[in-house]
Amino acid sequence: MKKILYLFLLLILSFSISSPAQNKISEDRLTRYDEFLNSEIADGKIPGAVVLIYKDGEKAYEKAYGSSDISTGKVMEKEQIFFIQSMTKPIATVALMMLYEEGKFFLSDPVEQYLPEFQNLRVLKNPEDGKDGDTEPAKQKITIAQVLSHTAGFSHGLGPSKQEEDVRNALYMQPQENIESRVKSLASIPLLGQPGEQWYYSASPDIAVRLVEVFSNMPYDQYLQKKILDPLGMKDTGYNLTEEQAKRLVALHGHTEDGKLVKMPNQPTTKGNTVFGGTHGLFSTAQDYSIFARMLLNGGSWNGQQFLSPKTIDLMTRNHIEGLEYDPGYGFGLGFGILVDIAEADIIGSEGQYFWSGAYCTYFFIDPKENMVSFLMTQYNQYSNFYSNKMRQMVYQAIVK
Repeated sequence: MKKILYLFLLLILSFSISSPAQNKISEDRLTRYDEFLNSEIADGKIPGAVVLIYKDGEKAYEKAYGSSDISTGKVMEKEQIFFIQSMTKPIATVALMMLYEEGKFFLSDPVEQYLPEFQNLRVLKNPEDGKDGDTEPAKQKITIAQVLSHTAGFSHGLGPSKQEEDVRNALYMQPQENIESRVKSLASIPLLGQPGEQWYYSASPDIAVRLVEVFSNMPYDQYLQKKILDPLGMKDTGYNLTEEQAKRLVALHGHTEDGKLVKMPNQPTTKGNTVFGGTHGLFSTAQDYSIFARMLLNGGSWNGQQFLSPKTIDLMTRNHIEGLEYDPGYGFGLGFGILVDIAEADIIGSEGQYFWSGAYCTYFFIDPKENMVSFLMTQYNQYSNFYSNKMRQMVYQAIVK
């Protein structure tokens, strides 16, 4: 018995010696982040911001900066609501992958098997010619995996080519009744590239949402509310806001031609929205979205409910575009960008970090190695990766032993 006890104690001692010390967040070092954001606000580059960091299951840092509306001088609060634009995409992907786990489809299934409007797709020989240009047949049927990894050959309507202009006009400049009509509009325009032969940022998450409706026999907003938002307790996330929530919405800002930061004349519509898309459209808070991110970090589990299997999350956060042209050091999974090589990316961080952002400068990342999620939320209409990279720089330099 003594020998067994001795071996047991030796094992515990060995484990404690070999286990590395848990990294921590230094609040002192995060003051550098404070100084940076306060400087950006003072220089009139952004109106204000909310920063939120969770590490090892605990809230490590939360702070609001500047103003939520510079026209009134209203102070930014931690509970402010943001129009999160493309941060809608990861949520749409999770919604579809929950149905994947129910056995509704294979990722290798052709989309046309469930949405017949995607039969007989054509590919433009020259995207500059637009929808009426010469085309050739798609070499293969687009798959659900290609939809989720932005490799199907669709575009988003954000670029300068004539094909992008046609997508932009069809999807966003024409009235759409619902997500079904918007997806059919997308299917009517020839692809800009052959399926599987390129990564190109696209409106394909709208297809994912439409597939959710087909597989669940529910309107997407109802499925989202019932299966994700309510069970997670994401009470401030949705496509439409109550009067109380609308009062907490951060105003959208931009710069005039002479460089002055102003509140934009056109603000997001907070009620009466009927197109519940996967590309964009959701409103949320940093705290609400952190619950979604922490659920993923926690292996798909939250408050005793298993939303996704850890194996599914592992699949979603693998690089699905190896061999295709993309940003150095980065890859893309199913619904998320992935940091695959920190040296090649030339940025501080952890390999395996996954992330995305929104067009109005809302950013987040999930780091399984550091057991951490991080958010920077503002509302500025000229998107760049600058604030995303600065968030990584300032958060990771604050990690100490």
